[in-house]
Amino acid sequence: MADKGSDMVIKFDPQGRVVMVFGRKQEASDEDTAPLKHVSPPLPAVDGQFRQVTDVAWDGAGNAYISDGYINSRVAKVDKDGNWIKSWGELGSGPGQFLQPHSIATDSHGNVYVADRGNRRIQVFDGDGKYLREIHIDVPYDHSIHPWMGNMPDSSTTHTEQTSHADQRAPVNKTMQNGAPWAICITPGPDPVLVTSDGYPGRVYKLKLDGTVLGVFGQSGHQPGQFGWIHEIACPSENKIYVAELLNWRLQMIVLEPPQIGSSQSKH
Repeated sequence: MADKGSDMVIKFDPQGRVVMVFGRKQEASDEDTAPLKHVSPPLPAVDGQFRQVTDVAWDGAGNAYISDGYINSRVAKVDKDGNWIKSWGELGSGPGQFLQPHSIATDSHGNVYVADRGNRRIQVFDGDGKYLREIHIDVPYDHSIHPWMGNMPDSSTTHTEQTSHADQRAPVNKTMQNGAPWAICITPGPDPVLVTSDGYPGRVYKLKLDGTVLGVFGQSGHQPGQFGWIHEIACPSENKIYVAELLNWRLQMIVLEPPQIGSSQSKH
């Protein structure tokens, strides 16, 4: 479980007992204990600690990959025994840089997929952090749909400046733009697909691992099949997924029906 509020990732056994803890909550008795601040330029990341961690995934060898997060802009790798191996990434919009890495998943080859939400892309790395490619989702949508909460997003903001710690200009945040990934998962089995979601227009997307869009459904709202800020997705198969919504305080199970012959759409 990734706990943004305590800056920790906690592993439980099936009975709910704590097995392992990554990171550390601030001590209430320390003089400097206070809410974390989004300072610019960012403070250097510290090995073994997180700043508003967001998600965790595993590879076949049991290594954990942790997206860290709302303040830090990196991915951490920890082995099956809890030993810190490495981290990669920094604030920015170039390859291997992040703006709110919000979710993470791995495929059967050990590649790591990071939902780089603020940069409106999914970045793909090997298990050692080598940049491989990135995926952009750009499916047309009805611009009259109002988001569940907040004003209409400014979809005209398309330029992101290349940044690094040496270049202190902040990248343009694209969190509420069409296709910006909030949550991702990859199905098991010999023919995996990637499932992801955005905050606006509030849709769920099914893709091949090369980024080809296979299907899309949903919109921002309160009703069944509508979504309010999906923050996690589980996909035990490509035709059954579970989505956890922050705004609607609920979990929806979605069953996708294969398209009928002569039909261009799937039902849910």
